[in-house]
Amino acid sequence: QVHLLQSGGGLVQAGGSLRLSCAPSRSIAGTDQMAWYRQPPGKQRDFVAGISIDGATNYADSLEGRFTISRDSAKNTLYLQMNGLKLEDTAVYYCVFRRTVWPTNDYWGQGIQVTVSS
Repeated sequence: QVHLLQSGGGLVQAGGSLRLSCAPSRSIAGTDQMAWYRQPPGKQRDFVAGISIDGATNYADSLEGRFTISRDSAKNTLYLQMNGLKLEDTAVYYCVFRRTVWPTNDYWGQGIQVTVSS
């Protein structure tokens, strides 16, 4: 069974930065997309950023260019650099590694708390 191990969350003041990391416990064959989602308290889980195996990225419009998704293929690790953090960025952040060709599958991280204080 594959586990995605997340790290880098915590408490930060508004305007600060954090970098989240996500790495699988073993290589996942056929992964072609990776992404970050977040779930604020009492709200649904929403898309934050995604990156494909060829490096193409896309972001939620609301981020206003403050976040950057990247991956280190040699380390098989996904990152989310978050700058200019705002109170509304407080959420549990989840990473996902996806295989979009048959047999499709999603592998989710356990989630990590990011809390932005004023």
